[in-house]
Amino acid sequence: MTLPATLPPSQPSATGHVPALSPQTLPDSSELVLRVMPLPADVNANGDIFGGWIMAQVDLAGAVLPSRIAKGRIATVAVNQFIFKQPVSLGDLLSFYARVTRIGNTSISVHVEVYAERNPANLHVVKVTEADLTYVAIDGNGQPRPVPR
Repeated sequence: MTLPATLPPSQPSATGHVPALSPQTLPDSSELVLRVMPLPADVNANGDIFGGWIMAQVDLAGAVLPSRIAKGRIATVAVNQFIFKQPVSLGDLLSFYARVTRIGNTSISVHVEVYAERNPANLHVVKVTEADLTYVAIDGNGQPRPVPR
């Protein structure tokens, strides 16, 4: 399923309260697994957020569902695809959504999409990154183990 590049902004209620802009799930049943705002230390020389910082956050977010499914330790074994769609800026609030795409004997694959809430004066949401990652369930010795069924 292809999602729009931007999501419509939420409108304030009569009391002035603005509901959460990003939903808890996306139409493809992806779950909200992480929300984070980059800090000034995460900015590169161009004034954008370091791609490596975003990749680290995607890895953390991508591990949430596999660790629940594996019921124990997991390790990242592959970043199968990583697409930077738009730069991330200081002040953006990032929401990371994950969806399990495959469960194998020892591995679990996940698709992660990242949306940025930006421009508080005219708040809108933009898809900035998406990635496909694979994790493997590991035992106490770091060796692959079966994923519980």
